[in-house]
Parts: sequence; structure tokens; C-alpha cells
Amino acid sequence: MRVLACDGIHEDGLILMREAGWEVEVSDPIKDPAVLAKKLEGVDALLVRSATAVTAESIANATQLKVIGRAGAGVDTIDVEAATARGIAVMNAPDGNTLAAAEHAISLLFALARHIPKADAGMKAGGWPKNGLTGFELEGKKLGVIGLGRIGATVARKAQGIGMDVAAYDPFLPAAAAGRSSVPMKSLDELLAKADIITLHIPRTKETTNILDEAHLRMMKKGSYVINAARGGLVDEDALLKCLEDGHLAGAALDTFVTEPLPADSKLRENAKLILTPHLGASTSEAQQAVSTILAKQMIDFLLTGAVAGCVNLPPLTAEAAKEVGPWMPLMTALGKLATRLVPAPDKLQITYAGRTEALDTRPLTRLLVAAQMGTASGRVTPVNALHEAALRGLEVAETVGGDGDGFDRLLRLRIEGANEVREIEATLHRGPRVVRLDGVELDFDPGAHILLMQNEDVPGVIGSVGSHLGAAGINIINFSLGAKGNGEAVAAITVSKTVPEAELVSLRAIPGILSLEMI
Repeated sequence: MRVLACDGIHEDGLILMREAGWEVEVSDPIKDPAVLAKKLEGVDALLVRSATAVTAESIANATQLKVIGRAGAGVDTIDVEAATARGIAVMNAPDGNTLAAAEHAISLLFALARHIPKADAGMKAGGWPKNGLTGFELEGKKLGVIGLGRIGATVARKAQGIGMDVAAYDPFLPAAAAGRSSVPMKSLDELLAKADIITLHIPRTKETTNILDEAHLRMMKKGSYVINAARGGLVDEDALLKCLEDGHLAGAALDTFVTEPLPADSKLRENAKLILTPHLGASTSEAQQAVSTILAKQMIDFLLTGAVAGCVNLPPLTAEAAKEVGPWMPLMTALGKLATRLVPAPDKLQITYAGRTEALDTRPLTRLLVAAQMGTASGRVTPVNALHEAALRGLEVAETVGGDGDGFDRLLRLRIEGANEVREIEATLHRGPRVVRLDGVELDFDPGAHILLMQNEDVPGVIGSVGSHLGAAGINIINFSLGAKGNGEAVAAITVSKTVPEAELVSLRAIPGILSLEMI
């Protein structure tokens, strides 16, 4: 595996990758998408922090890239939609910098309350700037937390610990989870109207961009404060300046900005009521070490075992669950390829997991099967983008879990529908990956092997003729499974030692009694 690590990824994570036998190249931040695209040639994994933007252009031709890792929480510098369309997994490490980010927000809270930056600057300028720097006590003040995820909840807990009256609004928190929170939940308008200080701890999305626009900032009490140590663009910077300049807001502290690094001529730098820090939320040695090692372990597990953790565009799959589904993966790939041979242009795929399924996470299996079925017809298809590509091509995928396994511990049923045909496959892992029925006919073959699928008249001599032809061509028959259809015809799955050349297939099809014969 080849890895490109940009933006000063902590060495501890890179050591883990090297110990896994991977080749790691370290790079400074790459700002130019064309340069990044060139660097990604032949690269399997990319690691970034927040300086290198991973755009659609930069990954458009990254044919070998399998995973992008963000050493931190926010992935707004990565075009996740473009990565998903390319079949590339995107991972982050949101837990590693939780404490660092929360503590930085709390430090900005204290800095605002006691005018610490102004006092420090005045002292260093030779003054004694006591007048005009009267602060306020935090105990008893109302803190409004927008976003009650890992970081927001930690900020809320620490603020409660110093005696603040804390309430929260979270646009992503389900009602049931909100009901279990120890922090009172409010609507955004209620929170803004009551809080003395608002602090933001949500990701930047289309829905949350400028969540604090001018209208919402003016809903806040006159003389209140804003802290944004989450993502740039959550607060409308121009509106914030207006509210500070006309006195509606008493102050604000920003650690993140719409444009980073903050331009030297930014008007934010000129406002005396603003405290600015250069995106330091996760900048502790402990946090950088933690996110690096967490991310490295996640990426190693993903590429070597199929386990999925911290992935924003794949459902999670623990290492234990990966062991459970692991034996099924070769079968799903083989069945996907078989389904394509049986119905080249399907419009419906029904997958049923029957028998004992309580410990089986079917999501990665379904994605893997669909990816194999789609093949390269839509370009690069992986489990990451398989369902997306299926929808684009008009393939309806349905999944059912449970039901009778028909004597098998676990039985997989596939129903593939095309324009004028319906085919059905039943498979299991009993004695290895096996197809046990095809279109209702009992057979027994490994779909991952070289298989000749034959339909023939159920009359004497056909099988012997096929064996003679194959023997003369130097092709050995490893297994022969025959099932009668009950209408004077039979189906045979013939496992052979190697791929049968097209010329031999033509010869075999000419044998009297053979109705159809394909290499699958």
C-alpha cells in the first residue's frame, strides 16, 4: 500500500502504517488541486488535516485511491460526495481531539469574560491597562451551546462545572436522544433570546452554513457574546462585524474562519471586540497524537480486514462483525458476477438473508454484491458507491432479513429481474461458498470457480459427449452437478479446471441435445 500524508500528520500514526508494511510519503500542505492529483497517482490512502483541500478535481483520476483519512473531526475540506461517487471511503477521527477542542472553547470563554488578550497586549506595550477592562463572572451566566455532540457535550459539562446555566440546541440530535440529555434542549430562537454567551459546536453543512446570520445574531440579547471554535462559515462574518460595531454584541471569539489562513487584510483583524486564534482547537500534542493513531488504526483495519470505523460514507462495521461477515465476502462477489451473467441488464434485485441472521450485519454484504454485479459498467464501483451507482442506472435494490433457511443455517436468496426474464439463485456457506439452487433446480457448485452452465435435453448421451469434448481439449472436469427441470430438460453446472475458450464453447453448443451453454 502507498500512503500520502499531508499537513503534518503526527509521526505515531505513520509509524503504525510503516509497521503494517506500507510505503508512506510525507508532504507539506498541497493547495493546488492539479498538484494533488499528480501526487495521488498510484496512491492507495491519503491522510490530511485541514490545510489540504481534497476536491473533486484532485481525485478525478485517482484510480488506485481507496480511502481518504481526515486527522480530526470536520470533513468540510474533503468533497465527500465526489469521493463517494468515485468509490473512495472517507474517514475521520472525531474522538481524538474532543477534549482539546472543548478546552479551547472554554479558554476563549474565559478570555472574553476577563479581557485577557487586551490586558496582555497593554502590559507588553508598557502600560497598566486596568481601566476599561472590567470583566464579568461566568458563574450564573447563561451559556447556549449549539451542537451537543462529543465536543459540545464536553463544553456543556465543563461550563456546568463552573456554575454556568447551560442550555442547548442541536439540529442533528434525535428527539429521543435529546430527551435523555442532562442539558435542557431549546429551539434555536429560544436559545438565542436567553443566552448571555453562544458557543457553536456543529459541522458545517449546507443547512448549517451561516446558521448565525444577521437576523439570528440580532435575536441575541444586547451585550451578549459569540464563540465559534467549530468550523468557519457557521457565523456570517460580515453580519458579526456589523453587530459588534453597532454595539448589539459586546464581543466575540473566533478560532475558525470562512477563509483559512485568514487574509492579512481581513476586517476581522481590525475589530477590538474580537478575539482571534488561528484554528488552534485541536492543536495540542495529545490531540494530534490521538487523531493520528486512531485514524491509522481505522485505515489499516479497513484495508486489511474490511472493518469500518469512523467512516462518513459507509455504515460502521466493527472488527468482530467484520470477522462474522468476512467468510461471506467471496461468496457475495462471486454471486454478483454470476447475477450479471444471468441477467446482463437487471432493473430489480431482491436479496433475502434467511435462517440464523441475528449476528449478521448484512449492509456491507449487500453493497459488496451490488458492486460486483455492477462491475465496471459505470466506471469504478466499490461498496462505497455501489448503491448510488445502482440508483443512477435504475437498478432497484431491496433487502429482506429473516425467514426460513430451508434446512440451512443461513441461506441467501437472490431474485434478479430484467426486461423479459427473472432468475433466482440460492446460496450458502455450508461446506464452503455454494450455490444450492438455480431457478428452483437443485444444484451444487462453487460460483467462484470456472463454471460451464448448461441447459440440455434430459436424454442419454449428452453428458458423455460434453465430457469427451472437454477431455480432448485438455480441460479437466472437477465437479459435475445436474438437476432435472421436470419438463424433459435438465440444468448442469460443470466445474472445470480452466476457462473454456470461445472456440470450444461453439463446438460444445453444436452437440445434439444442448440447448444453451455459457462460461460463467
